[in-house]
Amino acid sequence: MTRGFLIAPYVLIFWLCNPPNLFSQSVLIATDVGELNRLIQPHLPHSLPDESPPTDKFNVSISLHQEGTPVVFSIPGFHSLGCKKCHQGESLHLKAAERMRRVLAKLKKIQPELTEIPLRQYIIQSWSDKLLAPNQLAHTTFDTIRISPAAILIDSKAYQDATHLHESIHLTQKFIGLANELEAYSLNIISDPRFLLLNFPYFEDTIKTFFIEDFSEMLNSFYARPIREQLFVPKETQWFLAPFNKDQLTHLRQAINMIAPLLNKVSRLNRNYPKELAYLSEQTGNPALLLEIVAAKQFPIPDSGVSEETRRRAFSFFDLQMNNKDNIRLGYKINRKKEAFLFIQNQLRIKDPVIHLRLYFEYLKKSFMKSDGKINMQSTKGEDFNSYVLSKIKGVRKMIRYKGMSKIEREAARKWIKKILFLDQAKKNP
Repeated sequence: MTRGFLIAPYVLIFWLCNPPNLFSQSVLIATDVGELNRLIQPHLPHSLPDESPPTDKFNVSISLHQEGTPVVFSIPGFHSLGCKKCHQGESLHLKAAERMRRVLAKLKKIQPELTEIPLRQYIIQSWSDKLLAPNQLAHTTFDTIRISPAAILIDSKAYQDATHLHESIHLTQKFIGLANELEAYSLNIISDPRFLLLNFPYFEDTIKTFFIEDFSEMLNSFYARPIREQLFVPKETQWFLAPFNKDQLTHLRQAINMIAPLLNKVSRLNRNYPKELAYLSEQTGNPALLLEIVAAKQFPIPDSGVSEETRRRAFSFFDLQMNNKDNIRLGYKINRKKEAFLFIQNQLRIKDPVIHLRLYFEYLKKSFMKSDGKINMQSTKGEDFNSYVLSKIKGVRKMIRYKGMSKIEREAARKWIKKILFLDQAKKNP
C-alpha cells in the first residue's frame, strides 16, 4: 500500500514529555560504514527469471503476544537462493519476532489508540520485484511487511529499528497515498532529527517558514558531506551515519518538539479523512500539503510585505495550479505549489523564495481552512474524486493478480476493497 521506507505517526504527549536522548551513546557511536558494506554485500537482491518468486519457503508461525493471532514469518527461497548456507532459518525468525515485539510495543506506547495493528505476515525478501523495488528497503502491503535482508542490517546497525517502525504504522492506515508517508515520516523525525534532513520534502517549507530560516543551509551542509560511491551502503544511510554538527541537530530537535502538535493533528486527520487527504495530496502533487494546511491555521504567518493587488494576483496563480486536476485525471506528477511559484516569479517579478512561501501559507489559510478550524474538502466531492477512489481499487485488484503476492496479502486486499466499497455505498445511502 505504500512505497516503503527509503526512505509511516503519531506524535503525542509521550514524546513531548519524554523526548529521546538525541546524544545518547547509542546514537553518537557511528557504525563503521565499511563494516556495514561488508555485511550488506552478500545480501544484495537476487535476480529472478521472469520475476517468478521462489517456490520453496521457510515459514514459522509465532505469536507476538500471549493472546495474539500468530504471525507467519516467512523466508521464500531460503533453500533455493542459498540462505541456508550461512543462516539458521528458525534463528532468523525468532530474531525478527523479537524485533517486531519491540517495535510494536514502542508504537503502541506512542499511540495508545492503536488497539489493533494488523500484522499477519513478515516476509524477508531477498529479491526485487513489483512488490519490493530495487531501491526499497521495505514495503507494507496488506497485513504484511516485506523487508530485504540489507534493510534488516541497516535498521540494526544504523537506523535503530526506524524502518520497522515506519512500516508498522502503515499497517494501520486506511487508504493509499502521500498523506500516509507524511504521517509515517512524522514518527521517524520525532525519533531522530536526522530523518528530518533525509526526508525533508515532507517538512522543509513548514520548517523554513515558521522555525528555522536557514534550514536550506542545514540541508546543504548535510548533503555536502562526502560519501563513498563504490559502496553498497545506500547514500542516505552514509549521510545518516556521517558526523554532523551537534548544535544544528539540537536546533532541529527543538523545532521538531514545537511542530509535534501539528504532526499529531496530521495523524488524526489522516485517520478521519484518509481518501480525501490522499486525493488532495495527489491532486496538488504535494506530499506535505496536509502539514502545511495545519501549520497555516496554527501559526501566525510572517508578513509577505506585498500590496493587496500583488497578493490577489498571486492567489489567482495558486488557484489556477492547486485546483488543476491533471495529476488525477492524466497521472501527472507535478507539484502545483512549485508551478505557482514559477508564475509568481516570472509574472509578478517576485524572486525571493521567502516571499513565495509566505504568500503560499496565506493562501492555504484563506482557501483550505474553515472558520471552525476544519479543512475545506469541497474539492473532494464529485466525479473526479469518485473516479480517483475507483482507480486505487482497480490498482489493488491488479496487484492481487500478481503471482508474487501471497495468499495472506490477497485475502487482506480483497477485504480492504470490500470495506472501501461498503463505506462509499453507506455514505451515498445513509
